[in-house]
Amino acid sequence: MMKNPEIEIKETQLLSDNWYTLNKVTFTYKTEKERAETHIREVYDRGNGAAILLYNKAKKTVILTRQFRLPTYLNGNKTGMLIEVCAGLLDQDNAEEAVIRETEEETGYRLNKVQKVIETYMSPGSVTEILYLFVGEYDESMKVNAGGGLDEEQENIEVLEFTFDEAYAMIESGEILDAKTIMLLQHAKIKGLI
Repeated sequence: MMKNPEIEIKETQLLSDNWYTLNKVTFTYKTEKERAETHIREVYDRGNGAAILLYNKAKKTVILTRQFRLPTYLNGNKTGMLIEVCAGLLDQDNAEEAVIRETEEETGYRLNKVQKVIETYMSPGSVTEILYLFVGEYDESMKVNAGGGLDEEQENIEVLEFTFDEAYAMIESGEILDAKTIMLLQHAKIKGLI
């Protein structure tokens, strides 16, 4: 990767290594006027992730999940519960392997084929994560377990099946607030997947 010659990292200070890594980074940035400005930012590194919208073209349905998300609760989500597409961190896998693994763990569906849609930074002002977005078709023959996530990760994930129209309407009603889920539902609508 080619480095930007206008940026110079001066200092990186570890603030927390409890769950993932939080660093305080001091850097200089050369502006268009050739003036070097010093900035200090906190940067959270939790690794990269992958997410997938599971859809069934014949039934015109999608599989989503619901789980408690503490940051949303702390920021006004009264229940803390979010309806989302299946997602997880890559860990040591590539994005495709990770999303297939997470799909089985969270939803109970075993996929053998997925299609990459896009990769995106979801919160580039403070989080390093690249999120790889996928879509994949499912049917009942692919159901190998109940899903719900891993007990050792205390995920407590509820697996939901909606018609595509119901799920899409939940964006406007505010029942779906998660950006990756909105992006993938909109992708499915634009591309006519369902």
